[in-house]
Amino acid sequence: MIKIMDRFLDHQTMYRLVLCYLMALLGTTLVLGFFKLVAHDPLALAFTTGLMLAACWITNRVFAVVFRVPANNESVYITALILALILDPVAVTDLNGIGAVVFASIWAISSKFILAIGRKHLFNPAALGVALTALLLDQPATWWVGGNLPLLPVVLAGGLLIVRKLRRLDLVATFVAVALATILATTQPSQYATALTETLGSSPLLFFAFVMLTEPLTAPTTRWPRIAFAAIVGFLFAPNIHIGSFYFTPELALLAGNLFAYAVGPKGRFVLTLERIEQSAVDSYDFIFRSPRKLAFQAGQYLEWTLGLDRADNRGNRRYFTVASAPTEQSLRLGVKFYPRSSAFKQALGAMKPGSTIHASQLAGDFTLPADPETKIAFLAGGIGITPFRSMLQYLIDSHERRPIVVLYGAETQQEIAYRDVLGAARRELGIKTVFAVAHGAERGQYPGYIDARLVRLALPDYLERTFYISGPQAMVKALRQKLLAMGVRRSRIKVDYFPGFA
Repeated sequence: MIKIMDRFLDHQTMYRLVLCYLMALLGTTLVLGFFKLVAHDPLALAFTTGLMLAACWITNRVFAVVFRVPANNESVYITALILALILDPVAVTDLNGIGAVVFASIWAISSKFILAIGRKHLFNPAALGVALTALLLDQPATWWVGGNLPLLPVVLAGGLLIVRKLRRLDLVATFVAVALATILATTQPSQYATALTETLGSSPLLFFAFVMLTEPLTAPTTRWPRIAFAAIVGFLFAPNIHIGSFYFTPELALLAGNLFAYAVGPKGRFVLTLERIEQSAVDSYDFIFRSPRKLAFQAGQYLEWTLGLDRADNRGNRRYFTVASAPTEQSLRLGVKFYPRSSAFKQALGAMKPGSTIHASQLAGDFTLPADPETKIAFLAGGIGITPFRSMLQYLIDSHERRPIVVLYGAETQQEIAYRDVLGAARRELGIKTVFAVAHGAERGQYPGYIDARLVRLALPDYLERTFYISGPQAMVKALRQKLLAMGVRRSRIKVDYFPGFA
């Protein structure tokens, strides 16, 4: 089952997975409502959801035009569906309730634009929307999705899939552990069993952790700040935590965590202007952009790239790509491989001309060089998966920094080998050797076939002493990781390139 889901997710963005999860929760609630298995009226829920979708969509369109930024429809739908799952449904005749729903929706979306610093929104939109509704209209969120026991299997199944896909188990586990520890610390021992049962079975804890806490734009992107963020939110999430007569709610706990995340995270969203396009290999091109200000990043990190699409397909208008340029270069380089049936995003990218703009944000990634320059490293790349290594090698060349690195680069044909210039310069100037594994048409001195255990042993006699970095198609990354583990390489010495979505 997991393998089937993995194949499904290979063709979906992270946003689409979350959207499907929220739709499944609402759909399940509607069905259960018709059979009176949950308390909410399905007609009121359907009306409220539609109202929120409309209010969020219109607000987003208006602000996108005013601020001249691409409209991200998927995030709009996600925000609206989250609001539908945490605010009580309202009837058509409930004018006060309708006003509160519309108010929460408008503020949730508008906060992305007007409460933003450097074009990056500061707070989780849904959390801010319901917090203001409670404060100004006395219409608090009930978080009813967590209080319906029949929904728990769906909450768990979809939520665990999201965490697995996002690789945010550390975030969720820390949050849950701290929240439970704080709840127990503020509860009488005789009430432990009741507190745990209510917290895990009939509270927003799990839904909050899976959906709200993991929202990528308002959470830290690196490990230790992420752990601290989860701990802060988990502590404040506990219902007995208060300052005087002021008690924290789930949304307020998250908003406080968002402030911490902003303080420790990379700042801002960039509008990049295309300077030129270079072909790096067959069907692969580098888009070279200039930025209005210098982007501070580590070689091997990635950005979220957003294009304004007139007609987006089911994969949306956002993608995660490694920054192929080095921090020492003036321009930002995006390396992309195009396929015969490319997505609407790639079609729009391919149609860009010098002077066109793209939005970049959410700098993240731990696929970076180790702090110790003496660490022995092996780069294993497949196809366009060479991009993070191009960034690292160019950085080392520019910095005149020698490291014990060997590159194994796999390609189907000679024409698919990219960045020969950088690989050649790394060999000449730093002594970094590249071994090409070419499946079809290998030349003299190259390895005929794919990267495998035999090649690793031939090219890296000291492979047990090396740290392996693997980047390429997901199937290749998984296969090589399993091969290395079978060869005795420790898990801690294997790093794989990761994005929260797919290109």
